[in-house]
Amino acid sequence: MLTRLRALLDRWQQLKTVEALTDRDLDDLGMTRAQVLAFVTMPADVPDRVARMAAIFGIPEAELKANYADYLELLGTCGHCPDRAACSLLLHKGDIARPQDATFCPNAPIYAERARTAA
Repeated sequence: MLTRLRALLDRWQQLKTVEALTDRDLDDLGMTRAQVLAFVTMPADVPDRVARMAAIFGIPEAELKANYADYLELLGTCGHCPDRAACSLLLHKGDIARPQDATFCPNAPIYAERARTAA
């Protein structure tokens, strides 16, 4: 219970910090306030999930992050995905996971396009 309370207070502090950012701060970050709020509130495992799913499509993490705006969009989509259970099962497969197994993933078309472009 104490752990949940600490997590709640940490989240509340993060939200207050985001709200205190000036327009200049946001410009420096290259993000809107809504993007920063979405980033702060997304599940902690989302960046790892995005990187691992991209790897299934043959996209290295460095290439995935090359276009920052696109990367943020991938994170946002993943963070709101209703199929986290299916994603966990696929990612658990490791090296035997294939792109055709990821039809549930809302980012799959983007990964597929990037994989075709890189080839």
